[in-house]
Amino acid sequence: MPRLSGDLIVAACRTLPLGLVAAAGGTGLLMAALSRTTGEAGEWLALPLLRVAILAFAMGLVFLLDDPARHTTATVPTPRPVRIALRVGLVAPVVAAWWTAALLLVPRDLRPPVADITLEAGSAFALAVAAAAVAVRRSDIARPGPRLAAGLLTSAMLVLLFWPGRWALLVPVQDERWAAAHDRWAVVAVAAVLVGVLGAGEPVRRWSWPVARGR
Repeated sequence: MPRLSGDLIVAACRTLPLGLVAAAGGTGLLMAALSRTTGEAGEWLALPLLRVAILAFAMGLVFLLDDPARHTTATVPTPRPVRIALRVGLVAPVVAAWWTAALLLVPRDLRPPVADITLEAGSAFALAVAAAAVAVRRSDIARPGPRLAAGLLTSAMLVLLFWPGRWALLVPVQDERWAAAHDRWAVVAVAAVLVGVLGAGEPVRRWSWPVARGR
């Protein structure tokens, strides 16, 4: 069993889209680093830049479950929830390291409350992985990542432009709705985790009528 587990981990590492995640992470870190070059405007630009960095990295995470060989591995004895959990577990330290670096790139005097902005980041990352899990379960596409990335970017723009003010999520630190907005972010995080867990399950086989064979 240890040998099998080791083989499974090696196989999962080989199929991880590390190049795409690294590219998205690099773009995100560049956005966070721009807060150091904004001069007097940095006080109000630091938070939006950090949020753009979160979005950039989340767009990389939607590729996490892309697997060109998914139709080949569908018949392996290891359940799909285990394979997905393994991928998430392998990339989790990378996500934690990336987020730490992004925070440190923002000057301390411009950095938003760490706990609250970390909640936003965790919610966005959980949404990205949950969307990937649902897409893999509900479709036969081996690489849903490009479509999900486009959908995530479009959704972020729509939220920014049309989300009702009384349910605001993206507010500045000085806004009196800051605390209430992060209560909503907590709900988003819980919902994303639940959707991700449900989406990671094996596809439900469709029931069909038996076809009578001709004599």
